[in-house]
Amino acid sequence: MINVIIVDDEPLAQDVLETHIQRVPELNLVQKCSNALEANDALRNNSIDLMFLDIQMPQLTGIDFLRTLRNPPLVIFTTAYPNYAVEGFELNALDYLLKPISLERFIKATNKAIDQIDLTKGGSATADTPSDGADYFFVKADKKLIKVNYDDIVYIEGLKDYVIIRMENSRVITLQTMKSLESKLPAGQFKRIHRSYIVGTDKINAIVGNMVEITEKGQAKHLPIGKNYREELLAIINKNKL
Repeated sequence: MINVIIVDDEPLAQDVLETHIQRVPELNLVQKCSNALEANDALRNNSIDLMFLDIQMPQLTGIDFLRTLRNPPLVIFTTAYPNYAVEGFELNALDYLLKPISLERFIKATNKAIDQIDLTKGGSATADTPSDGADYFFVKADKKLIKVNYDDIVYIEGLKDYVIIRMENSRVITLQTMKSLESKLPAGQFKRIHRSYIVGTDKINAIVGNMVEITEKGQAKHLPIGKNYREELLAIINKNKL
């Protein structure tokens, strides 16, 4: 887990960041601070990996506060003023987010932090690569490592920087890309049929026009076939056609 604090004097800005943080399983919000003095105490009393730091604050600005720290955590500046960007990067800030902060932009910034912290700690932010012959793998979700059996996967759905691994009666949402997860799946058991979908080949019930029919929660569900994936999918189907 990556321990983070928010330092911002605006309650609404704190709430937005807190909501975004809750969407990223690797992040653990330790404290919300309204000024630099509160943040200083939080850093002294906790092991903090990442700080979301506002620039314009009373008493001491975020930039001035960062200059006072001997061993600061990774810093992502958050501000409504783009003119501080150069000064922020001169202080080795990891990123610079302009308010209002969108979830997409937030995730891009936190992915940088996750990658850098993983390099430092020797960890991994994506699915653990299974050992040879393993019939399962682990992914990080809901602040824990969850075991997923290959045979249980019906299909996988991509949603920006997240993937949803859908099984017959459950699902797992994890922060990573479709490309990253696809590279770790057994090629003969799974097939990419669309930029947003990977399906278990043994879970395909039928091909209906430009749709793949599978069963989810006891009911037929249809997934689109992308034109760039149709030829390879039909080759697999024809190989097993009588």
